[in-house]
Amino acid sequence: MKYLYSILIIPTLFLAHTVYAQSGKVQGTVKDANGEVLPGATILVEDSGMGTSSDASGNFEITLKPGQYQLTCTMVGFESINVNATVTEGQVTTVEFPLTESKNVLQQVEIIGRKERSYKNTSSFIGSKTELNSKDLPQSVSFVTKELISDQGQMRVGEVVKNMSGVNQFTFYDDITIRGFRINGQSNTQLINGLRTSTGFWKQPLANYLERVEVMKGPSSALFGNASPGGVLNRVTKKPLDFNRKSLDFSFGSFNTFRALADFTGPMNADRTLLYRLNIGYEDANSFRDLQFDKNLVIAPSVSFLPTDKTRLNFDIIYNQSNSRLDRGQAANNNDLYSTPITRSLSSANDYLNENTYNISASLNHYFTEKLSVTLAYLKTGYNEDLLEHRSANGYAVDGDSALIEDKVAMQVFQRKRRRYIDNVSMFFNYAATTGALEHKLLVGYDYSQDQVPAGGSQLTASGYRNAANTGFIATYNPKKKSNYLLDANGNPVPNAAHFNLADPIGSQLLKDVSKYFFTPRSFDPTFYELHGIYAQDLIKLGKFQALLGFRYEKYVDKENYLKPTEKKVRQEAFLPRVGLVYELLPQINLYGTYVEGYNPQTASSISNPNAGGPFDPLMSNMIEAGAKSEWFNKQLAVTVGVYRIIQKNTLYNASDANNPDLLRQVGEEKSQGIEFDIVGHILPHWSILTTYSHNKAVITESPVAEEIDRQKPNAPANTASIWTRYSIPHGQLAGLGFGLGSNFVDKRILSINANQTAPSYVLVDAALYYTVNKVRVQFNFNNIFDKTHWVGGYDYLRIFPGKPRNFLVTLGYTF
Repeated sequence: MKYLYSILIIPTLFLAHTVYAQSGKVQGTVKDANGEVLPGATILVEDSGMGTSSDASGNFEITLKPGQYQLTCTMVGFESINVNATVTEGQVTTVEFPLTESKNVLQQVEIIGRKERSYKNTSSFIGSKTELNSKDLPQSVSFVTKELISDQGQMRVGEVVKNMSGVNQFTFYDDITIRGFRINGQSNTQLINGLRTSTGFWKQPLANYLERVEVMKGPSSALFGNASPGGVLNRVTKKPLDFNRKSLDFSFGSFNTFRALADFTGPMNADRTLLYRLNIGYEDANSFRDLQFDKNLVIAPSVSFLPTDKTRLNFDIIYNQSNSRLDRGQAANNNDLYSTPITRSLSSANDYLNENTYNISASLNHYFTEKLSVTLAYLKTGYNEDLLEHRSANGYAVDGDSALIEDKVAMQVFQRKRRRYIDNVSMFFNYAATTGALEHKLLVGYDYSQDQVPAGGSQLTASGYRNAANTGFIATYNPKKKSNYLLDANGNPVPNAAHFNLADPIGSQLLKDVSKYFFTPRSFDPTFYELHGIYAQDLIKLGKFQALLGFRYEKYVDKENYLKPTEKKVRQEAFLPRVGLVYELLPQINLYGTYVEGYNPQTASSISNPNAGGPFDPLMSNMIEAGAKSEWFNKQLAVTVGVYRIIQKNTLYNASDANNPDLLRQVGEEKSQGIEFDIVGHILPHWSILTTYSHNKAVITESPVAEEIDRQKPNAPANTASIWTRYSIPHGQLAGLGFGLGSNFVDKRILSINANQTAPSYVLVDAALYYTVNKVRVQFNFNNIFDKTHWVGGYDYLRIFPGKPRNFLVTLGYTF
């Protein structure tokens, strides 16, 4: 057999040597002007029909017969470049392609995937609805890229906002504050790829399908319609790349966590006019909190079609199926946060929260000429909720004399089903023009958005105390009318749903027979509202000066008593200006200033709670901001500092009405002012860093309640800071080994303007270890390594949300 093997292999080797001897090779690396490698660039050999593309490391190689050749390198977003190469028989010729960015704006929407592999994000679409260097935007924007998300081993959007100045969690739901102003998943002030969306609020959106998370600070109504004055959060999804890359990640860790993630992308045809990307995520995890768990399945396909260099079309779907329990936070007794463990949950074993969410979007970008283009985009969001929960009734149990029993929490039970649908259409034109010495980038657009809660949404509620006949319940207990209530042997009123005994948590968390409760039904009235927005802006450049001038006219239509005989339309209108200035002080430093206004109606549709009261005046806000943006180390490190003042009128707060816990009231005016500082990018090619600091004074300045004036707003820390850095060893025997280290500081926070209860400040320290060999990556993340007890936010000491104790995550990744 060995002789037969020799007979076969020797001619094969000889033939291979002969072929190579009759040809040569051209190899090289494609990089941008900053020295960053560029994967997916096309290298064509003129007049030969041959070509190749750069791999994930920016390298390429092609075999040619001896002779003189001209090689052309092209890539979307960069100027083409030609290089002459001489191919010698049996030799390797090395060439380099230093590509420079195209001067023309090539995208109005993100259709081609981002190819940067850094914590730094060079271009932004959120601030001007067109591709713009972040340094040229006269407003503060914070980014968290997928590279940072991966390095920190994060899975949820709420977990990554700690890396943004002025942004922190309000609760551990999809619920955050930006510069002291609250936004959440149900407030319709969040975006996906620049279009309005909503979540179920109870769970933070997953991040495995995201290219980055970005927050534009300050009112953004002039671009996107009604929004929070603190800022708007935008989730940018991963888009297809024009080169093949596939990755698999498997993770396990604390709290019985298991994750499996897949990310596949590449061309679907030979000329790379049809590209795809598919992200799949599966998670099965428990929690440090009693009875809590999360099971998630995310499927996110994306397809890009580029029939010509003037037309681009993208189609995306994000589908998330989530099964979990709803966690209402930790309940403490005796007004002492440390009286109960942070693991204590008030849920029961048969509680559940099943959610299905989908986002379907399509976008088209077409160039009529080099100067004129149009963008069309559509997004539909659907949400379905099925819930059973045992939760606190926001108070302690009472005895027969109505005295509080502070080791027992009064309970209520909700069983709920509801749906929600949001549609967005956006169309805008971009036109580049020159008038004398002025360069213009004009934008004119129209937005339409509608939000609908269909009929059928309803809830069963069991709360309060049993009536004397034990045939129903009374919402509140009145000791002066004891005869109306069912009393136990000690003369205490019998609750409809058993109190949660903080001294016997295991007994209180057992399966409950919900058929024994007395329920009352409550409907979620169907709602419908729509927005029409017309806007225009002009980005004017004159030498070192740039001005961003814009306005938006918005018409808001709410169908009050929707689908009822008394249905009527309530109309509101707003005119919102925006002015921004940028001056290039030095080639690497830009100074900026901006003024913007915000508007947000507060009607039955936007509040979605018939017990909230009203009608309420609209939210009206404005912001003045100034600062500097700069780039260092050959544009690899970005530094931003900004100061701001935001004023908002007519904010809603809970009225703390014992007879109606859903009742809201308005305060006159709030003011938020402070300073923010961000550093992000590379110090050295293998040393990445992100650090932030924010000082924010967010207070109520006008209120009918005198005690509230000058009080810091709920869950708005006066100071926050963060740092994360990673270093990878590039050469030597330890090549492939990397280290990560980070820390977060959050100042103490008041929880409610109605109660003098605070969450203490905290400092957390995280670390990571990485090792990459060939295509395999092993990653260890160690979070809260000093096991600091802390709380990320909350409403009061009966509903406060603890952060995770010490935990770890191990990830095994394979890229091919």
